[in-house]
Amino acid sequence: MGYTASVGLRLSELAPRVMQSEIRAMTQECDRMGGVNLAQGVCDTEVPEVVAEGAIAAIRNGLNIYTRMDGIERLRRAIAGKVERTLGITVDPEREVLVTNGVTGAFHAAVMALLNPGDEVLVFEPFYGYHASTLQSVRVKAVPVALTAPDWTLDLDAARAAITPRTRGMVINTPSNPAGKVFSRRELEGLAALAEEFDLFVFTDEIYEHFIYGGATHVSPAMIPGMRERTILMSGFSKTFSVTGWRVGYLIADAKWVGSIGYFHDLTYVCAPAPMQQGCADGVEKLGADFYDGLAREHESKRTMIVDALRDAEMRPHVPDGAYYVLASAGELPGATSAEKARALLAKTGVASVAGSAFFAPGSGRGEDLLRFCFAKKDKDLAEACRRLRVLGKG
Repeated sequence: MGYTASVGLRLSELAPRVMQSEIRAMTQECDRMGGVNLAQGVCDTEVPEVVAEGAIAAIRNGLNIYTRMDGIERLRRAIAGKVERTLGITVDPEREVLVTNGVTGAFHAAVMALLNPGDEVLVFEPFYGYHASTLQSVRVKAVPVALTAPDWTLDLDAARAAITPRTRGMVINTPSNPAGKVFSRRELEGLAALAEEFDLFVFTDEIYEHFIYGGATHVSPAMIPGMRERTILMSGFSKTFSVTGWRVGYLIADAKWVGSIGYFHDLTYVCAPAPMQQGCADGVEKLGADFYDGLAREHESKRTMIVDALRDAEMRPHVPDGAYYVLASAGELPGATSAEKARALLAKTGVASVAGSAFFAPGSGRGEDLLRFCFAKKDKDLAEACRRLRVLGKG
């Protein structure tokens, strides 16, 4: 006689509260109708030849097995050198660098290692949904702190007011997705003071560090005096080298944290893809300042294209200082919610965007008049999207 469980099979307590990313939902709908996808930050510009050839050579040379848990030595050393050149931070490649499955993998492993269920972490709103969802997945509460529109300035008093006895950290995304906000040194110094006062970790996602426009300057929280020990710096190559599908990122932290973070990364991912690590190492070693300067200039031109088109479409865009996204007003589009407005725009123009509400606390009602557009596209595709958007301005 077989055993019959008294309780039926069911999802976890967490799963029913988890929904498909609005970004991926819009991407699927765009693909279904053959539109132009400005929803997902896939970054489909060209991969630098040295990066692609490095990965191909690695595959052909048989470098296809597991790497060390913390990544190949050549890439760890290249990362340490790059961070010292660009941020002025000295890093030990043997003890303070972890090569990860993108920033997503780095963040997941870090929160597994450093936070407990019931802890709270500040996220600055509008926020990247994966940050909040990753916290939720380990039963940590993401506490939104609203940035002030239209320039998304930090209200330090609001950040302080959000801190409770359960607060263990904050997430800073600079330059940010979706707003393109670049946190100023003064803002970061204010947050650093809070982190020291309340003994908080600072998880900093800097994946868009090389997408900086105009007079903006990228400052890592790890550069602020006194912040090195408590900062978990995460970045990678998905955006810079246009290899979002390769899943190669990195994490830099004090050695006392890296061992445990590495354990959880190994448990979930084992290692970042081996030949792709080799290709990224070639890129970091061989591409100099001219490449990164050119990357910023190229995307600043793309920013101008999309901003001009959105203005012509009477959608009032916020001009970002960094990253490659634009938030724009959707108030004139039909629909009661931003999700409905995004689908109305896709139906009318064939251009996919993301509902602004995806970047605000669920149920808050914020972001319902906003849509997010990604402009990291080949010029031909971006020009076509801009042409279609301008149809709105013609009535």
